[in-house]
Amino acid sequence: MPDVQQGDLISETAYVAIQNMIVTGQLRGGAMISENELREELACGRTPIREALQRLKLEGFVEIHPRRGVLVTTIDVRQQLELLEVRRPLEITMVRLAAQRADPTQRQRMRELADELETAVRQNDRDRYFGINRSTHEIEAAATKNAMLARSVGQVHSLSRRFWYSFITASEDFADAATFHCAVLRGIADGDADAAAKNAELLLDYLDKVTRLTINGVHRVI
Repeated sequence: MPDVQQGDLISETAYVAIQNMIVTGQLRGGAMISENELREELACGRTPIREALQRLKLEGFVEIHPRRGVLVTTIDVRQQLELLEVRRPLEITMVRLAAQRADPTQRQRMRELADELETAVRQNDRDRYFGINRSTHEIEAAATKNAMLARSVGQVHSLSRRFWYSFITASEDFADAATFHCAVLRGIADGDADAAAKNAELLLDYLDKVTRLTINGVHRVI
């Protein structure tokens, strides 16, 4: 049993690492990479890499071509509108349940994350902002105490992550999104489901606007 658990942990670590490399542009869309290169980069065996790549294939991050290697897919901006349509009802349900069910430790951590987001914005630290934003999604989902909902929301966030990272690093007004995220976090932390849901709606409206501006060429995706 320990060997199986250890193998799962290594596969999960490889998955997170490769996804992060794609999201941050270290592995750019359209690039071909090999399993051997990834094994050397991550210092792990063939099985964890293959398991990680299969997950990333299902999520649309890569295409696997036998004897050629792995192709990093390009960002499909229009897909983001579809994802937002799916995300909206899930997110509203998530923040309402989180406001009702979060434990005291989670509520305190949410207040800290809101403060950290504001600090990252003041310092114009976009990588820090992005890391905190990911932690925000994870703790909000965990606070629902609903594994099925957390899994569904997590998949949508995962599929959107590369687009939003690209937008954040290319745009000067990412602070707007932070304002809404902070309001949602504090609403949940205070146990105010209505405030959390209202600010989640405002956040999603903002993300929808940004996506449409990107499609129309006002914002660029790098």
